[in-house]
Amino acid sequence: MKLVPSRRFAVDGKKPLRRLSVILPVYNEKATVATTVERVLKAASPLELELVIVDDFSRDGTREILPELAQRMQESFGAPIQLVMHDHNQGKGAALRTGFQHASGDVLLIQDADLEYDPRDYPRLLEPILEGFADVVFGNRFHGGSHRVLYFWHYISNQALTFFCNMLTNLNLTDMEVGYKVFRREVLDAAQFRSNRFGFEPEFTIKVARLGCRIYEVPIRYHGRTYEEGKKITWRDGVAAVWHILKFRFFE
Repeated sequence: MKLVPSRRFAVDGKKPLRRLSVILPVYNEKATVATTVERVLKAASPLELELVIVDDFSRDGTREILPELAQRMQESFGAPIQLVMHDHNQGKGAALRTGFQHASGDVLLIQDADLEYDPRDYPRLLEPILEGFADVVFGNRFHGGSHRVLYFWHYISNQALTFFCNMLTNLNLTDMEVGYKVFRREVLDAAQFRSNRFGFEPEFTIKVARLGCRIYEVPIRYHGRTYEEGKKITWRDGVAAVWHILKFRFFE
């Protein structure tokens, strides 16, 4: 079955962009969330910044420090910050959906709270959209930016999943599972996302391909973590990603 891009998706590439909404899903990141928020708010951007923090029922004390942190950072930087609390743990994809519902920006950017991704890369992530070339921008952890050398089999799994997803979408992405994904508001208006956990990554990729979005990749810095430092994704999520690729490509 060939994937045929939808003809209903269209966006005016010259439309002025007024606000960037950064969506920050958080789960058990007490040690890093304050630094992440500060770095996000300091990040250079040609757009007005809005930060939407979604705590996915953290159990390590993150939940308790977020209200004071959000108030203090908002007073210090002047950017609006929305804080939303889940009443039970649902997964990264569910936290992102909650964040999307509260975002008002013309452009949305997904930012993890674990310091693996560097907000200093915002200008290069936004450039293809601001110049009117792209509807969606993926970061690329493996070409052009500095990155920490870590797990061989994680890298192989990532490449295999990206290759499999590319086969079924006719894209030539390098890093489908990357956390940095930036997109125009029109993409959110045209697609409905359903995954609760890390299945969001292949779901997002397949749906923007089906919409016929103009997709760009840009190199980013990547400061990966070990499991001892708090890394959460496991081999089970890799197996689940295969199912999500098949599910969203053929059955939805």
